[in-house]
Amino acid sequence: MTQIQSGSGPTALRMLLGSQLRRLREDKGITREEAGHLIRGSESKISRMELGRVSFKERDVADLLTFYGVVDEEARAAIMELVKKANQPGWWHRFNDLLPSWFQAYVGLEEAAARIRTYEVQFIPGLLQTREYARAVITAGSASITAEEVARRIDLRMERQRVLDREGGPIFWAVIDEAALRRPIGGVDVMRAQLQHLIELMERPNITIQVMPFSFGGHSAEGGAFSILRFHDRELPDIVYVEQLASALYLDKREEVDRYSEVMERLCAVSTTPEETVSILQKIIKEI
Repeated sequence: MTQIQSGSGPTALRMLLGSQLRRLREDKGITREEAGHLIRGSESKISRMELGRVSFKERDVADLLTFYGVVDEEARAAIMELVKKANQPGWWHRFNDLLPSWFQAYVGLEEAAARIRTYEVQFIPGLLQTREYARAVITAGSASITAEEVARRIDLRMERQRVLDREGGPIFWAVIDEAALRRPIGGVDVMRAQLQHLIELMERPNITIQVMPFSFGGHSAEGGAFSILRFHDRELPDIVYVEQLASALYLDKREEVDRYSEVMERLCAVSTTPEETVSILQKIIKEI
């Protein structure tokens, strides 16, 4: 069995469990269709289980383990215990009334990731925002919400940022368009504090920030913001997250991921070095 990392959240555990079930199935030469038939489901249900995209019924997992020839009681008990942990709600469960279902999935993936690479056009990435900058973004995007809801949304964003503080947390690599740095969200004081915060964050070994400068002109990511997430288990596919106005795309097909990865590589190649990033941030702080 793959080693479970300390502090792994439910999304990571579902992905881990799904990966283990897939290995067991493939070792026995059993097709997804055959496995789906056994648990009164379909090939697509097995696929979703093996990708960790759904919760697991204990009866289904127990039946699959028998079908896959796992008879050792200790091995079965370990996997069934993993099922229970994987089905527990994540820390973000208490914010479910604020989170659309399509974004709940991302929060879980964010927590499970070993590496997150993101390109942002309009705003500072959420994991790098100060509390006051986050407040300005949230209130600008939802003018009708109550002060209490604003406060809870800010708390959610700050809670998400703890993933970068966690031992064994992800490497975070951001390419930010210069437009996002110069747009005075929340006013001059808020923006200056946010830019200074970025400079301070760059002192951390797991955070890299590059800037796509205006001076470069057009580039390969004109289509908009996106993130690419990679996970500890190398057999799990990378996932590209593309947020839209009222939904999001989760792409994991190899050709789609490869295309976005190529774009990200080009962005990193032509954006500022980390040292140049500090210089441009200091320059913008003086100019705004």
